[in-house]
Amino acid sequence: MQSRHPYSLDEADAIGAAIGAVLAPGDVVLLSGDLGAGKTTLARAMLKARGLATEAPSPTFAIVQPYAPPEVDLPIAHVDLYRIEQPGELIELGLDDYLYDGALVIEWPERLGGDGWPGALALAISGEGDARVLTATVPPAWEARWPLR
Repeated sequence: MQSRHPYSLDEADAIGAAIGAVLAPGDVVLLSGDLGAGKTTLARAMLKARGLATEAPSPTFAIVQPYAPPEVDLPIAHVDLYRIEQPGELIELGLDDYLYDGALVIEWPERLGGDGWPGALALAISGEGDARVLTATVPPAWEARWPLR
């Protein structure tokens, strides 16, 4: 299923919170878009919806920023693949390990190579200024709980 949602920057937190509220263990959310599109804004709103009281730093330099209870109610790894140059570098990150009891929110998923991450919720952000468009490719596992109708 594909879903398209125009929104303003003022609405970004509500959109991220709605998606974050329905995250479940084993989920992967892929956030793509140009620099400055708002990927980190949506990821921060997802984390806030799961209980994070402070503002999440961008994981650009750390690459993987894990969050675990009691900081959040669901373990979530916020991943930024911007600095990954070859898909082979991903093995060292051990991203699959986070899915046993938690979720992954991945920025710059095009760095995954190949088919990306099968079964993931793919969110593409486009637009500029205050006007954005979120285009979601919603996999079957998400269809019943997809919060943006």
